[in-house]
Amino acid sequence: MKFTYVATCQIYGNLKQAGDRRATDILNLMVNYPGLRVAYIDEVEERDGDKVKKVFYSVLVKALDNHDQKSLPFQTYDVNLNSAYTLYPVKEIYRIKLPGPAKLGEGKPENQNHAIIFTRGEALQTIDMNQDNYLEEALKMRNLLEEFNENHGVRQPTILGVREHIFTGSVSSLAWFMSNQETSFVTIGQRVLANPLKVRFHYGHPDVFDRIFNITRGGISKASCGINLSEDIFAGFNSTLRRGNVTHHEYIQVGKSKEKLIISRDIYRLGHRFDFFRMLSCYFTTVGFYISSMMVVIIVYVFLYGRLYLALSGLEFAIMKQARMRGNRALQAAMGSQSIVQLGLLMALPMFMGIGLERGFRSALGDFIIMQLQLCSVFFTFYLGTKSHYFGRTILHGGAKYRATGRGFVVRHVRFAENYRMYSRSHFVKGLELMFAENYRMYSRSHFVKGLELMLLLVVYQLYGDVATDSTAYILLTSSMWFLVITWLFAPFLFNPSGFEWQKIVDDWTKWISSRGKRIAWNL
Repeated sequence: MKFTYVATCQIYGNLKQAGDRRATDILNLMVNYPGLRVAYIDEVEERDGDKVKKVFYSVLVKALDNHDQKSLPFQTYDVNLNSAYTLYPVKEIYRIKLPGPAKLGEGKPENQNHAIIFTRGEALQTIDMNQDNYLEEALKMRNLLEEFNENHGVRQPTILGVREHIFTGSVSSLAWFMSNQETSFVTIGQRVLANPLKVRFHYGHPDVFDRIFNITRGGISKASCGINLSEDIFAGFNSTLRRGNVTHHEYIQVGKSKEKLIISRDIYRLGHRFDFFRMLSCYFTTVGFYISSMMVVIIVYVFLYGRLYLALSGLEFAIMKQARMRGNRALQAAMGSQSIVQLGLLMALPMFMGIGLERGFRSALGDFIIMQLQLCSVFFTFYLGTKSHYFGRTILHGGAKYRATGRGFVVRHVRFAENYRMYSRSHFVKGLELMFAENYRMYSRSHFVKGLELMLLLVVYQLYGDVATDSTAYILLTSSMWFLVITWLFAPFLFNPSGFEWQKIVDDWTKWISSRGKRIAWNL
């Protein structure tokens, strides 16, 4: 074979022992695709004198067809196919004893690390389970591999970047929003990062590694618990620190469906070894993105608390009185300065440019208008609050970890109280704390509490602020703030699948009423 196709499934051994249907599905894949190999961790109890201890092995297996069944040693498993039991042989190709449990760090990187020894050749592509390829794209793979022989700048590439095609945009309006945003990043964004900024790293599994270069320089996955939450970008850090070269190529793409960086030594070393301009590019394309998101929300608070201080202390009244007496219109204009910061609109601009370059600006304008009618700005403003809350909380208290999505069914209705519990601290009390209820539990800490806080600040300023006596000036001054409050309070309910279906509303209300007085009713 010119290539090997290895599916690394850590828990295949446990699934097989438990008789899980998923183990049968994996075996069916091996039978239908004879070139497929499956790597997994096998846990075996072995006797050591009087003691029985658990021993771990990395195992690579394949299915044998009738032509390969000779005198080779193999295992057999019963597989239920179309209600008829068929005996299929499975042969172990390699079994490597491990010094201990394989999963000591983060799960996904450890899964890659134990299986990488079963790969072969000079190029390595790591495809995730939520990705797909197309026949016409597979025909371009030879052209892509030839890029390893070309000089791209100072030296030959060690990671070939490949664009992604997000094909789940038709699932819902939210999926379409995120699909367009992701598409803008994997095209125009990564194109600029690779050249001229030279700070493109590894952002997704379609990228092709120079296997020899990366395996001999630390591997493609770091798995330290609490630090290397994402196995992706650290491979790019590792390659760049070891004088590697990461490129980006857009004539080939891989399909993809949708679902701790800042304290790592890698980002520290990159910051100390880059020149000034490359360091700034690295900052704003990695940790700076999250810091800037948090600063936007902090500035909203600084602005509102500052205006409230001026109003309650009487300074605003005195300043405006003096300005009117002296006819100082410049000071009056400064005190009534507008705060029109449409956060959701600004976050959608890169997406607009990306669509314009890909399909023309007329199509981009049409898509942009449709997305605004589908409340795109509401979603991205809420999304900004989510990022800033959890980033800030992790910086203050730690606790970063990989959030496993499970790759489950993407359209699922969430009850009122569950929505609130998830988002209250980051959005809702920064909302109406006793408004609904499983929507309450999901969002209370992250969104609702903050939404309520901002709303109270705006109401107090309306009551006591001198500028607020002019309704036009007040609307211009606080319109974007009220937009932020409304977004943080109501976005989860607006975008909740089947959120306006009457039977769902009745069921949610009944569920909440039946739980009143119990801990589960308002459990945060």
